[in-house]
Amino acid sequence: MVKILAFSGSGRKDSVNKKVVAIAAKGAQEAGAEVTIINLEDFVMPIFNEDLEAEQGMPAAAQAFKELMISHDGFLISSPEYNSSYSSLFKNAIDWASRKTGDEKPMAAYRGKTAAIMAASPGGLGGMRVLVVLRMLMENLGTMVLPNQKAVSGAFAVFDADGNISDAKTEKALMSLGKELAETLSKLKG
Repeated sequence: MVKILAFSGSGRKDSVNKKVVAIAAKGAQEAGAEVTIINLEDFVMPIFNEDLEAEQGMPAAAQAFKELMISHDGFLISSPEYNSSYSSLFKNAIDWASRKTGDEKPMAAYRGKTAAIMAASPGGLGGMRVLVVLRMLMENLGTMVLPNQKAVSGAFAVFDADGNISDAKTEKALMSLGKELAETLSKLKG
């Protein structure tokens, strides 16, 4: 069975990016994957700094996040768009997870992994600009990013007051993205 780690780059409690990644995770689960959904804000870590790392080593939360990444075959990532890029919360976690500890292979959290990416925004582009830089970042780290991606525009309107998705077309596209990642990982492991 393939293992997928699903998370959003948003720290907001009512984040639409957390909601869309959960829908994609459901699609991956229905395709037979074991999915672990996490919230990055549960992994409190200082801003990455090599001097801090040299003095204190890898923070426990950063190590825990990196170990989760290492133990999974692939990632479902949803990112908010902050000034045409990803959030500092996301980038900081990614930077810490790139650091080698012990006898790990370099970039163990990223190399040989596969990701599906998505974004959600209340704006008309749906976070499309962040997907360009998110793809570039993950691929530069050694993670293969699936060609298909999803940008959910007008995201505040596609969820009802209870947080459930009310747009069947968007739900189907997100679930298909999760399914595609699960099926791709199964083929790669096979």
